[in-house]
Order: sequence, then structure tokens, then C-alpha cells
Amino acid sequence: MPVEFRLARPGDLPAIVSLIADDAIAAARTGELGEEHRAAFDAIEADPGNELVVAELDGEVVGTMQLTYIPGISRRGALRMQIEAVRVAAPLRGRGLGRRMMEWAVERGRARGCALVQLTTDKARKDAHRFYDSLGFVASHEGYKLTLS
Repeated sequence: MPVEFRLARPGDLPAIVSLIADDAIAAARTGELGEEHRAAFDAIEADPGNELVVAELDGEVVGTMQLTYIPGISRRGALRMQIEAVRVAAPLRGRGLGRRMMEWAVERGRARGCALVQLTTDKARKDAHRFYDSLGFVASHEGYKLTLS
């Protein structure tokens, strides 16, 4: 599968929102494409510490993920990469695209000097847990969230 990974462009936003919302867990919290998504895209694009990435196959966006680079004092001032909103188009799931996306992201983190790659995943996503385990990620911490709006 000749997939190209690249930074997202504004025209990719409808496909990205559709991919993220194509999931019972995320659909309600993602909603349909709107101005808030466009504003978020603009903010991500303007921030050198964030990258919205797409996987493209034959000119079609078939995967997406957001990479955020976080400087920190802990770990001797190490830079870490947070991976979020990893999605693969439903017809391509189980064919290795997600693995290629994650391997690409890890290499991207290495190239930027990251000492650690981290992610969170919903506790209900058992398939995702197995997937991340198979990539060598370790469920080392308990995550907490506080919804503000």
C-alpha cells in the first residue's frame, strides 16, 4: 500500500473530522465540521509544537493523527511527543496502515529529539489497547481528565 504521510492542508479538514467522528466513542464529542474545527486547524497549523498529519492513499485521506511536542523540566528537560486522534478509514483497518502511521510518528519524534512518546486512549477501546501494546507502548500511568465545557 503506497501511503504518503504529510502535514494536513486546509482542504483535508472535512476528511479529518469525518475520520475522527467515525467512531461511537468520538462522534458526539467531535460533532460535524464547523467553524470550531477550522479555528482549531488554524491554531494547530500556526503552532510549531503541533502537527496535524494525514495518511494519503491514491489522493484520498485515509488516516490522521495529531502530534504535539511538549518541552518539560522533568526527565532532564526532555522533549516528549504526545500522539492524539489516531484514526484509520474503516475499510483499511486491520491492514497495517495504523502500524505504519505509528512507526512514522515515532520516527518523527526521534528526528525532533524527543526522549519519550506518549498517548492516551479511552478505557473502552480494548482493540486500541492491544494495538498499542503490540507496538511496545506500556500502560505505565493512569490518566485523568476534567471537562471544562
